[in-house]
Amino acid sequence: MKKIILSSGNPHKVKEIKEILTGMDVQIITKDEFGYKDFEVIEDGKTLEENSYKKAKELWDLTKGIVIADDTGLFVDYLNGEPGVFSARFAGINASYKDNNLLLLRKLENVAKEKRTAYFETVIVVIDDNGNNYKTSGLCEGEIGFEPVGDNGFGYDPIFIVKGINKTFAQMTDEEKNKFSHRGKAIRNLKVLLEKVLNESDSSK
Repeated sequence: MKKIILSSGNPHKVKEIKEILTGMDVQIITKDEFGYKDFEVIEDGKTLEENSYKKAKELWDLTKGIVIADDTGLFVDYLNGEPGVFSARFAGINASYKDNNLLLLRKLENVAKEKRTAYFETVIVVIDDNGNNYKTSGLCEGEIGFEPVGDNGFGYDPIFIVKGINKTFAQMTDEEKNKFSHRGKAIRNLKVLLEKVLNESDSSK
């Protein structure tokens, strides 16, 4: 069984990844469990892909194992793509999810419903044990609501209304969210990619 190291220690992300990769002959280990709890990367990339690759490469340099790193951004059309790569720290480096949500709602105050369109994107980078890197992604379109609704999820989930569903991520069950979310789509693409990566890794030995 291959060990796969996640660069994230975010319990919500880890839970989603483990649920979707269930059934694969792999052991998912977080960076914390691998002994790198204090491992942090300065996310100074201009794109999600740059940040994902940087997180994967710096952890791969330490472990030389199969590493997965991701970066997710919320892109609001009215705000010219903000918060984008700064989504996690939109209201400041140590901002809470609530802080970020409140700042975004303030920036969209009095903006009409039809102008509140947005999309989430997740980019995942995999580096195999030979140092080869691969990329996959997932996208979910929607709009920003006028107030937080729902108690599930994390991040911007209470204010992001999924296109065609008319529910926020925070109103969905975990199963529903995995079906429609950007990260769910990206991880399902990752599952296909990992099968290829693992086969190529085995055949090169």
